[in-house]
Amino acid sequence: MHDNELRKEQEFGSGMGTAIKWIIICGAVGFLLNNALYADEMVHKFKSPSFNGQGISAHYLTIENQETNRRNEIKQALQDAIEEAERDAQNTTLARFIKNLESRIYSQLSRDLVDNLFADGIASAATGVIELQGNYIEYTSDGITVTLKVTDSEGNVTEITIPIGSFGDFSLDGDG
Repeated sequence: MHDNELRKEQEFGSGMGTAIKWIIICGAVGFLLNNALYADEMVHKFKSPSFNGQGISAHYLTIENQETNRRNEIKQALQDAIEEAERDAQNTTLARFIKNLESRIYSQLSRDLVDNLFADGIASAATGVIELQGNYIEYTSDGITVTLKVTDSEGNVTEITIPIGSFGDFSLDGDG
């Protein structure tokens, strides 16, 4: 009987090993199937809107905004450089000398015109024409008024009439 018991133990032991193997296999298969039920497909998405299309309009607007700002900055920098060069050119010693000389010439012309029109503080019966850089200034005086007729290089005429009665008389005598 000893052999019989031994055989039973071997059969029981081998049956138990097979059962454990089946339990382990079923547990692993169940575990794998259970995880497969919770799994999701793997999907690759680009982060850049240029590739995935989500938020692409905002992306394009941002790029356009950056390009526009850069173009405007370049234009402004060029304009600033041009204006600075013009200021530097106007601020040279020669430019200031020419501006000062022109001012003195115009002042002398104005003084000569006044002297011709108003000799000794009273109106003289003078007439004349002055040509100044393509513009003509014609002046006449009838003793009561002085009329200036300015004709520019395009032919436009401006006429100014100045009463002489109290012109240049700024004394504090009398009522006035």
